[in-house]
Amino acid sequence: QVQLLESGGGTVETGGSLRLSCAASGDTFSTYIMGWFRQAPGKEREFVAAVRWRGGHTWHADSVKGRFTISGERTKNSVYLQMTGLKTEDTAVYYCAYGPYAIVSSIPQQFAYKYWGQGTQVTISS
Repeated sequence: QVQLLESGGGTVETGGSLRLSCAASGDTFSTYIMGWFRQAPGKEREFVAAVRWRGGHTWHADSVKGRFTISGERTKNSVYLQMTGLKTEDTAVYYCAYGPYAIVSSIPQQFAYKYWGQGTQVTISS
């Protein structure tokens, strides 16, 4: 079993920055991937970014490339999402997820992740 605990959400103005953190506890593996998804009101949950601890490989959705950066810290079983240049459309509940790495094409897919956090609200005000 793996438990995920997100933190760092809040309300910022357009153009501001936030850093989300997710700490994993339980039986974790460096070959697995940790990712961030988000869900805005009335919309489906979408992939934001992911990182594989082993090798440090990262993936980012096109909508956040150049603005968001995911990073992982294996010694702390943690993953971070540094968000800059925030826009109102970034408003959503952000979820941390953890799952076994399979193939690259599966990384943006929710089914690739076995464990999910409770989510943290990010609100961008105009």
